[in-house]
Amino acid sequence: MEFTVSKADLLRELGLSQGVVEKKTTIPILSNVLLEARGDRLYLTATDLELGLRTSCPAKVKKEGFGTIPARRLLDYVRLLPDADITVKFAENNWANFSCGRSRTRIAGLSRESFPELPDMPETIAEIPVKQLSAMIARTMFAISMEESRFTLNGALMLLGDKTITMVATDGHRLAYVQRPSDASTTHLAYRALVPRKAMAEITKLADDAGVDGKVRFGGDDNHLFFEFGPRLLITRKLTGNFPDYERVLPSENIHIARISKTEVKGAIERVAQFADERSRAIRVKFVAGEVKIFSSALETGDSEESVPCEYSGPDIEIGFNAQYLLDFLRAVPQEQVAFGLKDQKSAGEIQPVGGEEAEQYRYVVMPMRI
Repeated sequence: MEFTVSKADLLRELGLSQGVVEKKTTIPILSNVLLEARGDRLYLTATDLELGLRTSCPAKVKKEGFGTIPARRLLDYVRLLPDADITVKFAENNWANFSCGRSRTRIAGLSRESFPELPDMPETIAEIPVKQLSAMIARTMFAISMEESRFTLNGALMLLGDKTITMVATDGHRLAYVQRPSDASTTHLAYRALVPRKAMAEITKLADDAGVDGKVRFGGDDNHLFFEFGPRLLITRKLTGNFPDYERVLPSENIHIARISKTEVKGAIERVAQFADERSRAIRVKFVAGEVKIFSSALETGDSEESVPCEYSGPDIEIGFNAQYLLDFLRAVPQEQVAFGLKDQKSAGEIQPVGGEEAEQYRYVVMPMRI
């Protein structure tokens, strides 16, 4: 195989593949990226067996073929090359010869035979605006469970309806729910899938590079989900199991509403949380007429108290929350005002943004803590 490719093109595609390449593996080939030269393009494939990325860039192909090279080493080397075309030639022993300007380098590769085959993109289920999908991931991804033992919570539930698209994530202590009118052109009336957290992170990267007006083609088979961004195809194994009945978690009796400036309450929580217990991150939040008071104390560090003005006329309610859970939501919403919905000190609290995109329904439920 022999081809010539621009440094900028190769560097961009290698950078996108790094999140997919397996870094701590007992299978050496999974640390490599597969390079295939065909026609007038160079195709790059990376996988960790759970997630795969197939991407491509223009190239002048002198001799078609394929080979694999350690992905991290290749990226680090290409990044240091001058901004010029790179010529790559693979030898029979799987070594790759690189020449760029005055630089000449050989990198040891591995045989392509042991590189896993990735499935092809099936029939498209829907075309989803990239901007819409990326925004929904940003509003839910932080609520995904980090405990590997709870594998059904290690991703978000995505629901494609006839006229809506919904994404839900929970770790058992909080739940993020976002629903928007579907701009997706879909061939199914309904589709339900659990998207793994790692795949969501890679979708966000690909979406950033795809531009705000782009669309992602979405498909699925029995075992995989497919997200195609133009010349780039992300493939992920489906999460299996039953996602919790999230509709039972969404409160219906939180009738006491407090409207607060997001910037003010976020700043207050950030400061007060400095003195919260490091493990529990617990703070006390007291809602009284016209203001919300935030407290924390720890024997080792000290205590802190702040108050923030708000629109509230309900009964006095003092409730314990994990400060990090509140901050995750407040950092994710672009709106300047948020509304806390409360029932009593023993029931889950709900936060929603005020204003913004009217058609979007964004709900965030946080379980109370005993302090």
